[in-house]
Amino acid sequence: MEIPASRIRRYGPQRTVRADGEYVVYWMLAQRRTRFNFGLQHAAQRARELDRPLVVVEALSCGYRWASDRHHAFAIEGMRANRDALAGTAATYLPYVEPELGHGQGLHEALAERACLYVTDHWPCFHMPRWAVRVAGKIDVPVEAVDSCGILPLNAAGKAFARAHDFRRHVHREAWKELGAVPLEHPLEGPGLPTLSSLPASVMERWPATDLDAIDLAALPIDHDVAPVASRPGGQVEARRVLERFVAERLGDYLDRNQPEAEVASGLSPWLHWGHISAHEVFRAVAAAEGWDRSAIEGVKATGKREGWWGMSPAAEGFMDELVTWREVCLNTCEERPTDYGRFDSLPGFALATLAEHADDPRPHVYSLEQFERAETHDSLWNAAQNQLRREGVIHNYLRMLWGKKILHWSESPQEAHRIMVELNNKYGLDGRDPNSWGGIMWVLGRYDRAWGPEREIFGKVRYMTSDNTARKVRVKDYVARYSGAETGSLF
Repeated sequence: MEIPASRIRRYGPQRTVRADGEYVVYWMLAQRRTRFNFGLQHAAQRARELDRPLVVVEALSCGYRWASDRHHAFAIEGMRANRDALAGTAATYLPYVEPELGHGQGLHEALAERACLYVTDHWPCFHMPRWAVRVAGKIDVPVEAVDSCGILPLNAAGKAFARAHDFRRHVHREAWKELGAVPLEHPLEGPGLPTLSSLPASVMERWPATDLDAIDLAALPIDHDVAPVASRPGGQVEARRVLERFVAERLGDYLDRNQPEAEVASGLSPWLHWGHISAHEVFRAVAAAEGWDRSAIEGVKATGKREGWWGMSPAAEGFMDELVTWREVCLNTCEERPTDYGRFDSLPGFALATLAEHADDPRPHVYSLEQFERAETHDSLWNAAQNQLRREGVIHNYLRMLWGKKILHWSESPQEAHRIMVELNNKYGLDGRDPNSWGGIMWVLGRYDRAWGPEREIFGKVRYMTSDNTARKVRVKDYVARYSGAETGSLF
């Protein structure tokens, strides 16, 4: 199956393929899996066209912001799963975990010296775009970046959407066409690839493959105060297990997802963030459970309505709105606003104006970053949400909104609230630093929303939430009991 041209772009100078190169490199940067991966599929296709072996390099730097035992452990578990999945295939897998700051510099230049071309993943936020463009400028072969981020190609819109409703109409217009071109489940299957006898000595002597079973996180220069989450291991095998459990046990009750005690959300966000599972695979699993195929939406008018458009059960439609509309509107913002998607001053005009008007309003409580981090507020429900984030790397979906709204309520300024949300979410969240994380933080402050009344102190016309009202809407007693009383030293 041909990969849509809309998903492929060039990074860096327009160079020609090195005809006497020995292999094609796939730099597994953001889509860290071997299934349903347009990037790996494209790299394998190019290797077959050139009749060259395929080298898959998956590297993990220790220099990215918020690098910690938690994030590293999740990524390394994913690397182990990829090592096992690629064993026995024609592809050569090179896993590399940087042992010290700067040790990995030069790896791609050395690999590229004997490569025909590079293929990598296009990802619209955090450090990935800068890294990929920087490498493309340094090596002397073409770099083809492939978008395998979501159901729709990121460049299909051509603009940033201010409201989810408008983006949902865009989804309705494009979904039928785009669901006709999905990535292969097993992109390395098919005509045989040549095998590579060995990687260049210049690479293996300086950057030997990391023994993924012998890594000592304590020896790495990363944050050791944020511990791994044993209940949420990384990797594509675990991601499929979580998906299968969701479809079999939780999907039918998904409309109760706002209830913390129901535990019916998919829980897939960490694996989606790390690229351990594809949105296409998730979509396919839900569609199969519903007995659905894309003919159900052929010719259906793009209404922008949240329910009823897909032709699935109400529960499945609710999930599709989260998976496609809300996940991908955040991807869209990062793609179309690459320099300011997460900046406070990029908020909608109404939000900037109303928050500024109320910036000097007296706060009922003011907490520092450190007090928020330690869950030392007067509010037991908020403390429980923060303790869940620190302990498990996630917050229940509905309570995550409350978590952000109360940080806005109890910070000395909206700008400080933004800073605190970014720091806590990205430090502790297994899905932190993701477009959806940025989208959620900015939603708290007014993005994708409208002006609300009545106008209130501190919030102005930005949507308001309280713990008391939340406790009236959803059942939180057991949740608070489960995550209360977790002091800093006892969480891990």
